[in-house]
Amino acid sequence: MGRPLAVVPVVSATHFREVSAMSTPPRILVIAATARELAAGDGWTGVTCGVGPVEAAVLGAGAIAQHRPDVVLQVGIAGARRHRALPPGTLVVGTRSLYTDLGALPAEWAMRDVPAPDSLVRAICGAFPDAVALPIGTSARVGGTTGCEVEAMEGFGVLRAAHAAGVPAIEVRAISNDIEEEDRAHWHFARAFEAITSATPRLVSAVAAALGESL
Repeated sequence: MGRPLAVVPVVSATHFREVSAMSTPPRILVIAATARELAAGDGWTGVTCGVGPVEAAVLGAGAIAQHRPDVVLQVGIAGARRHRALPPGTLVVGTRSLYTDLGALPAEWAMRDVPAPDSLVRAICGAFPDAVALPIGTSARVGGTTGCEVEAMEGFGVLRAAHAAGVPAIEVRAISNDIEEEDRAHWHFARAFEAITSATPRLVSAVAAALGESL
């Protein structure tokens, strides 16, 4: 007997209108894999979810259930394809989060593509004119993504958990390395960590402003 299909709630424009009508500030949950990617909370809640898509999905879902946010911002560092020539520290706004580890398995077996709300993408790109808006791939293995220009290890797990909970979410990353560079001594960790943590307050402000828009 086949496994019953899960019913996944859809984040609607009504959610944004309800949040914008609230008199209290929106509850914003910032999720990063590690403490070095997480800025100190100032008007938002910050949590770490561990490294990799499984930890991110499990701990992200727990954090969403505990804190009941109005929106989730997933932040961290990422690699980019060498031909994109994105300098270290470049911010990438995820237009969608792609899970690429399922390979050729039938698409109906599991979700593998979670788009970010257009209003969140527009708001963040407006606040960061030099940012690049692209799909971001998620894989448990460095260099494991296909069909995308930017990759990390947690975004899809967090966005999938948020989508299942009916909470809008977006992934934003700072570039630390070329995906093809295997020698981590050549990765620019410090520059990427500084870029994403220093950007977080403005990211939070942009996301909060976007809650007044409809999808």
